[in-house]
Amino acid sequence: MYDTLIIGAGMSGLAAGIRLAHYDQRVCILERHNTIGGLNSFYRMNGRDYDVGLHAVTNYAPKGVRGPLQTLLRQLRFKWEEFALAPQIGSRIAFPDIELRFTNDLDVLRGEIADKFPNQIDGFDRLCGRIIGYDDLDQENYDQSTRTILGECLTEPLLIEMLLCPTMWYGNAREHDMDFGQFSIMFRSIFMEGFCRPYRGVRLILKNLVKRFRSLGGELKLRRGVRRIVVEDKRVQGVELDNGEFIAAKRVLSSIGRLETLRICDGTQAVDPARAGRMAFVESVSILDKQPKSLGVNDTIVFYNDSPSFDWCRSKEVCDTRTGVVCSPNNYQYSDEDGELAEGVVRITSIASFDSWNEMSEEEYRINKLRWYDRTVASAVRFVPDFRRHVIDTDMFTPTTVRRFTWHDNGAIYGAPDKQLDGTTHLPNLFLCGTDQGFVGIVGAIVSGISMANRHCLDRDSE
Repeated sequence: MYDTLIIGAGMSGLAAGIRLAHYDQRVCILERHNTIGGLNSFYRMNGRDYDVGLHAVTNYAPKGVRGPLQTLLRQLRFKWEEFALAPQIGSRIAFPDIELRFTNDLDVLRGEIADKFPNQIDGFDRLCGRIIGYDDLDQENYDQSTRTILGECLTEPLLIEMLLCPTMWYGNAREHDMDFGQFSIMFRSIFMEGFCRPYRGVRLILKNLVKRFRSLGGELKLRRGVRRIVVEDKRVQGVELDNGEFIAAKRVLSSIGRLETLRICDGTQAVDPARAGRMAFVESVSILDKQPKSLGVNDTIVFYNDSPSFDWCRSKEVCDTRTGVVCSPNNYQYSDEDGELAEGVVRITSIASFDSWNEMSEEEYRINKLRWYDRTVASAVRFVPDFRRHVIDTDMFTPTTVRRFTWHDNGAIYGAPDKQLDGTTHLPNLFLCGTDQGFVGIVGAIVSGISMANRHCLDRDSE
């Protein structure tokens, strides 16, 4: 009998496990795959390590500065140095004939807006005030239309589209518009706090989380997929694994998504697949024989769009290359001790169709990975210097890759559009954390795991 079973060994599940193990709960994390990390993991191919998901850790704060990063370090009892986060060099939003540069200092973006949209600066300041005052756990006002609120503050349509581009790319499960609660979270994490990265990538974060969890007595079981959440008398009794084994628990905390959790829960009515998330992506990875900066690729991240109107919706073709994200993990301010990364890397993300990739034969899949690698890179080099002559190795992962390793419907990175901010379900001892609880990104996922563990899994043994 465990105090808490956690489904999924992603960032939120690992963080929740650490928090509960600190309070001497008997905790077990169950992971279907043979690796950890979920949306933010890594793999090795041709002698090289590749990150999955990690463009940047958002919510950066220098040592000692208050914010979400400092909160999670304190709650999990890590030192700032253990994550070894290097801030970004600088990023930009690139539209035809205009761009906005930004760093981890909001004043840089504000100065860009004052220069290029001078009559919008007062409205931008009003918008920032509304964002600062927003309560992240305000379910009642969470789903207000961001486009409507931006229209109340700003009168320049192009600026509205440019502000939506990075915030939607880094955390929006809803097509066309965005919940204002999600926009506020993403705006703060991108523009008010900013980007950073560990020199050794996502492995360092995962290694520290797993090491801490196990040192506290937590159990991590890989290759233990959950087939069924067992319910009796309107309470969860435990779970049945794919191999038929039953594990009993006082409560279950699931990080695999709301619809995905309800689908395996005894007695739940059929889950409507139309409520699942649809925003899926491909990501191409290019290994270069030079550092990107030597080729003029100087930005940490570039969010690009090839028209004045930003169209955030599922792809009608295999991939939609009108908009995308270019990231170079080389372009962070690493310490002199760490130096530069050994090889140049450029990563490009584009919107994709899960259905198209999922219906391909093995041979069609292989060919299309090559074809769409070329097309996504060709789209990106309209907005960054052309690095293609210096590519020495490549890979691409697709929505089916995401589906296989996260179990998210449609390979949707950001889960379903409807979020449950308090993490509750129809059962009194089954809770959600992670993407469908409403927090995204590495820091968001970790904070989600901590907050849901605090709220629902501590001091509840008298139930």
